[in-house]
Amino acid sequence: MSSAHPDFHHVPKDFVHDSEILEILRANPPEALKTLNGELLDIDSTRGYARFRFEVVPAFCHSQGRVCQGGFLTGMVDTAMANAAIVKGKLGVAVPTLELKISFFEAMGPGIVYAEGRVMRWGGTVGFLDGELKDEKGRLIVHSTSTIKIVRPKVKA
Repeated sequence: MSSAHPDFHHVPKDFVHDSEILEILRANPPEALKTLNGELLDIDSTRGYARFRFEVVPAFCHSQGRVCQGGFLTGMVDTAMANAAIVKGKLGVAVPTLELKISFFEAMGPGIVYAEGRVMRWGGTVGFLDGELKDEKGRLIVHSTSTIKIVRPKVKA
């Protein structure tokens, strides 16, 4: 069976361990992840979980380089949530966003943030995700929820 996700059509789908999925994801980071200075740290396909580390650099910031623009933070938490869903689907599904809600709790300047994404509900065609960004001190910077469409591979008759 081929993946419905365009980045993983070439990847075999007989994964046994999350370590195999993690290795594939780390070996093929999308350009957006590189742009956001992100690194995938951990996954759990059973729970639908992904954890990332991002570096907020002054180029992402306004207010004389002191406050990260919200779109960058949104991209970071969205990356974690999407990857939680992608690993839940064992790289076999595409997960386009239908709806995204973002709440900003604290300003974040240059530094390190950690993003976690979780699958809250996994249905036949729709999934519900939850995510957060925290700084190195553990302060909650961003909380987000997302509704996704779960696009599975078409079965050839």
